[in-house]
Order: sequence, then C-alpha cells, then structure tokens
Amino acid sequence: MILPNVNTDMLNLYLQEMSRQFADDKISLVMDGAGWHRSRQLNLPANISIIHLPPYSPELNPVERFWQQLKRITIRNKIYDSIDELEVAVCAAIHDFTPEQIAQICGIN
Repeated sequence: MILPNVNTDMLNLYLQEMSRQFADDKISLVMDGAGWHRSRQLNLPANISIIHLPPYSPELNPVERFWQQLKRITIRNKIYDSIDELEVAVCAAIHDFTPEQIAQICGIN
C-alpha cells in the first residue's frame, strides 16, 4: 500500500486495511517516535497493538536495515522526473527481493 502522505490519517487508513486483511490474527507493529505514530487521533483496531521504540534507536528496528538497502538501490545518485517514476522504481526494487533476502538484511533468522 503506497499512500500519498505520512500522517495520522494515512496511518489510520493503513491500520484499518491491515486489520481487515489479517482479521483473524493478532498483529504487533514496532514503530519509531514519529508524531503520527503517537497521535491521540490514532484509531487502533482491536487486533493491532503498537510497540513504541525508545527515541533515537534505529538499531532496535531491524527493518531500518532494509530501508537503507532500498534507498541505496533506488535513490542514491538518481533523479526521477516524477513521484510516479520514483514509486515504480521503489516497487520494482521491493519486488526484486525474496522474503529470505529481506529476513537476512534485517538480521532475522
């Protein structure tokens, strides 16, 4: 799911969709200290819980390693003519990774 902004409204939309897609599961999301992750307007579905990381601790969030790798592939020393072009490049790069590669990058065995 690619959304146009990062804010509380978009996070609520994402959480609702995730809740719907995994309605029979309990989900724990690890989130950093971004303002929209802690907003009072956040509508948390019953099957989702949030684990907040301490401030300035990207080393505790394994997916940060994946985002670093993805940025190296898609945006380092590259200029895109439009957001749409960037979105296509990011989606293509993500799809090139296997789940096993993502787990390895994130240090998950």
